[in-house]
This record gives sequence, structure tokens and C-alpha cells, in this order.
Amino acid sequence: MTTHGRPIRIGLIGAGGIASVHMQELGKLRGECEIVAITDAALPLAEKRAKEFGVPLVSPSPEALLSLPEVDAVIVAVPNKYHKAYTVAALQSGKHVLVEKPMGLNVEDAKEIVRAERRSGKVVMIGHQMRWEWVPLHIRERIERGELGRIYSAKTGWFRRQGIPGWGSWFTRKDEAGGGPLIDIGVHMIDLAFFLMGEPKPVTVSGAVYAEFGPRKRGLGGWGVPDWSGYYDVEDFATALIRMEDGRTLTLEVSWAAHVDGDSMPFVHLFGTDGGALIRGETGKYLTERDGKPVDVPLVPPADDEGGRVRLARHFLECIRTGRKPATSVETGLRSNLIIEGIYESSRTGREVVLDWSV
Repeated sequence: MTTHGRPIRIGLIGAGGIASVHMQELGKLRGECEIVAITDAALPLAEKRAKEFGVPLVSPSPEALLSLPEVDAVIVAVPNKYHKAYTVAALQSGKHVLVEKPMGLNVEDAKEIVRAERRSGKVVMIGHQMRWEWVPLHIRERIERGELGRIYSAKTGWFRRQGIPGWGSWFTRKDEAGGGPLIDIGVHMIDLAFFLMGEPKPVTVSGAVYAEFGPRKRGLGGWGVPDWSGYYDVEDFATALIRMEDGRTLTLEVSWAAHVDGDSMPFVHLFGTDGGALIRGETGKYLTERDGKPVDVPLVPPADDEGGRVRLARHFLECIRTGRKPATSVETGLRSNLIIEGIYESSRTGREVVLDWSV
């Protein structure tokens, strides 16, 4: 459970909301890891988190944290535009990295991280916790047992009716976030759908994005801190069709704001030759046919489930100890960036886009 007989020592770059979530979950793995340092552009926030979680050192900068020999791995939990710089710097400093989604602000950033990871020999994992929740893991087991047959298509999405985060802040600025709901929550659904479909290779995308609410300051949500002197230049709705090398398809729809009848739950619907499956929020069901009649089988949660984020953290630590490739590797991060950027390009040009996998 240790590296050279001791817990894996972790530093946090970023002390915001998602960093506190990581700190809570890592706290459940005492003996396997320990948080030894934290930094943030707002040092008072880093100091607050350090007191809250008993972190011994507040570093004055990411560079200072990365220079610490006692840090084995870092969690990069900062706005999207900084993911590449801190991930690459961490690898150059000999650290393993867990970077929040999306891996890169854009495709070029993602490819630079892939190149840096290959040079470094270190572990880079993308923080996609949704594939670690019990429902997709249960469905994946049924898929591997052949209960769905061949999955020929899937549909996924996440509609938020009023969910625009931090209007005017980095969330709604394309040069800082990379986009709107497509790169914010759509990236989760892309990763989850590909996990359930068996990680096929996407080759083309066709899509469209719309900004109908944000520019009018409508559809605002509770996440993030608004900056009314800022601006909004990202989408608030996206729709796309993704085609795989083997002919299968995935459709995607996401929104931060839309007039929808729903309760803001992420969903995945799998279409198989022998059965189907539906994930809706934290619930799921297996769909099949018996004696010519449709049958729905609700999935039952396991007793005392430790949660997806704990499993994600444990997997990261295990990959560091063993040197194995993470389930959410840099290649999966590049895949998501290729799809997302392809959708933006398709929306801009009105044409299907062929994905360029060359690194």
C-alpha cells in the first residue's frame, strides 16, 4: 500500500471547490497516501484548506510546490487554461499527475500533455469519476458477460435547465475554459459512454452549438462566483453525432440552460442487439426481452458503497505503485479533446469533421 514502504505523498495545485472534494476523498485512504502540500493563486484560500484538512505546508506557488522532493504526485485542480502548463511542469519535475477534466483546453494542449507523458515515464490520470460509480461498473459487468450482445449505438447527455456557472468568470470565457457545457459536463458524458461501449476509436463528428441564454444573462446557476464585469462567449447547448471506426455511433446532447422538462440528471442509453441499459443520475436498469415481452430490471446498489471518487483515488495510487496505465489515460483525455474541438469546428463550418489522432 506504499511507495518504498511509505504512503504516497500528494501536493495540490489549486484549493477551490473541486480540490476540497479530492482532499475529502483522499482522507478516506489514510495509510495509502497523505497530502503534504497545497498552493493556490489565492494563498489565503490555500491556507484555509490546509487548516481544514491538516496539510502541513502551504507553498507560495505551483513552481515551489513542484520543487519539493517530498511530493510524489500532484493533483491539478485549477481552471482549464492552466491544465497543460502545470501537468507538463509536474512531469518535468518527476511527479505523477491527476489532472481534472478536461485534460487540455484544446487539442494542441492535449497532444502536448500526451508527448510529455510519454517522455516522462510517469502516471497521468484524468479525473473522470463518473465511470467509477457503481451503476456503470455494474452495467459494464453485464456487458462483459454478453448480456447486451453487440452495442451498436448509444445516446448520452446532461441537460441543466438553469445551470450556467459563474457568469462572466473563467467558466464562461472561451480562452480560459475552452468552451461551455460541452467541455464542462459533456466531457464527463463522452468519457462515460466510451467506457461502456468498450473504448472504440472515434473517427468523425458532426455537431452544432448554440448560445441562446448566456448572452442574455438568463439560465444562471448556483455554481461559481459571477463576475458582472466579465463576459460570456461560450455555448449553452450542444448536440452531436460521433461515428466510430467500427461503424458504431454515439449521440450527445448537453446544456447549461434550456427549456427542458427534466431534473438535471446525466444519462446514458445503450442500444445492444440482445439487451440495453439506461443510466439516469445515480440509478440504472437493464432492458431486455423475455417470451416476446419487454422486461426492465432495476439495478440494486451495493451495500455500503464507498463511492466513485474513492475508487478513482485508489486507482490513481495503484497506478503509481505498479506503473500500470490508468483507465482514464492521456489517450482518453486526447480522445475527449478531439471530439469536443471537432464539434466546435463542425458547428462553425456546417460540415462533418475528421479527427486527427496524430501526436
